[in-house]
Amino acid sequence: MPIRVNLDVMLARRKMRAKYLAEQIGLSETQLSMLRTEKVRGIRFDTLAKICLILDCKPADILDYEFNELDRQRRNEEQ
Repeated sequence: MPIRVNLDVMLARRKMRAKYLAEQIGLSETQLSMLRTEKVRGIRFDTLAKICLILDCKPADILDYEFNELDRQRRNEEQ
């Protein structure tokens, strides 16, 4: 999937443990771990907003999109 989760990077920048973040946003450590390792198919906007509030960041600091060659071809075909 071309969407990457950079939550570990933000946790390191804020010198925060995942356990603390999970407690603050109301997720289990297992659920947060699944998000961190990109094993989820989606995230609720309210959960993303809570993460951004606690980490003092923007969604773009946590989520990234990487184009691959197939994405580029599809985009060019649609234009």
